[in-house]
Amino acid sequence: VQLQASGGGLVQTGGSLRLSCAASGFTFDDYAIGWFRQAPGKEREGVSCFSNGDGATFYADSVKGRFTISSDNAKNTVYLQMNSLKPEDTAVYYCAADGGDLCTLSSRWYDYWGQGTLVTVSS
Repeated sequence: VQLQASGGGLVQTGGSLRLSCAASGFTFDDYAIGWFRQAPGKEREGVSCFSNGDGATFYADSVKGRFTISSDNAKNTVYLQMNSLKPEDTAVYYCAADGGDLCTLSSRWYDYWGQGTLVTVSS
């Protein structure tokens, strides 16, 4: 099982980035994919999730209206489009897979985790 997060980088306030989470080693269509982030000195927080079963999505209030999650099942990849980035979005972003296909921002439900990609938003 592998989740490969990519797409992070350095961007100015107001800029955009698109993160990708490429999955392999499990039946992608049976899983929900979540994005989480952890800033230095802070706890990990859920950002967004996508359920492959019913297409449900959910966003943290802090990113609602700025971030969009989507899935390309043909590529076993979930994307997180991040617009209007703010310095407080700076964090390592992780994707995770939940075998119960539950779209939730609670990390305890997720079975597999990727290695993380760093997003830095300069002011």
